[in-house]
Amino acid sequence: MDRPEPVSWKHWLEDRVTAVLLGFGRLLPYPARIATIGWIGAHVIGPLAGLRTRIRANLALVAPDLSPAEVEHLCRAVPGNMARAIAETFSGDAFITRVRHSPIEGAGWQALQDARDTGQPVVLVTAHFGNYDAARVVLREAGCKIAGIYMPMANKAFNTRYVAAMEHIAAPVFPRDRAGLAGLLKHLRQGGMIGLVADHYITHGELIDFMGEPARTALSSAEIALKHDALLVPVYAIRQPDGLSFRIRVEAPIPHTDPLTMTKALNASVEALVRAHMDQWMWTHKRWKRNQPR
Repeated sequence: MDRPEPVSWKHWLEDRVTAVLLGFGRLLPYPARIATIGWIGAHVIGPLAGLRTRIRANLALVAPDLSPAEVEHLCRAVPGNMARAIAETFSGDAFITRVRHSPIEGAGWQALQDARDTGQPVVLVTAHFGNYDAARVVLREAGCKIAGIYMPMANKAFNTRYVAAMEHIAAPVFPRDRAGLAGLLKHLRQGGMIGLVADHYITHGELIDFMGEPARTALSSAEIALKHDALLVPVYAIRQPDGLSFRIRVEAPIPHTDPLTMTKALNASVEALVRAHMDQWMWTHKRWKRNQPR
């Protein structure tokens, strides 16, 4: 029998600190828990982890007209939203109960319901925005059978904890590897819906405009939709001013043309949302890394 790989001291410490923080949060009522961990993300984790440096660099690249005050606000608000999202995901039933009746809006909601009722495959595409797990909860409650895919984390101890939390919210979820992709596509072929995230940096992605700068972007969401005759539908969970509730936006399905054209439409959808809610997108990503032609 293969022995499990040992966990490094660094990863062990990261997992323990996270566990203690989330354990402390569970002692608080749900609204206070999310607000407190959000504050810690904004004022403690953000500065200590160097997130503000990355945020400032990305904003300087694609939003240079922002005032210093606006940049400072985003340097606090973005890590705060990220911390809130993690706390929500690990809150399990309390999170589900809080968001399960969130309103659904958008021109694509009827198309999604029709697909659910007829077994039409659907590729749902979202972004690192708000908390996409809220959309998974709400659509599951509406009878949509959604499978998700995730990028396994380098920290295996924390990864095990995170996958369990995601599966509790809405199973199944598959790792981003050969076997996981096979399971995801099987779910789609059986008339299910799959959820993908479209705003990753991809090493060999196509250079496509995002926020006015080229960004390496995968065409895979569109390619899968075309190959399996599936709807391609942008879906977002938009955090509301109270910091706890959400609106779920289901945009109109993107017409089938070719992968590049469809992916450009996905990028434009995400960009419009980010510009409308700058503080809810994960500006800590290296989204524009190596963004020049080779």
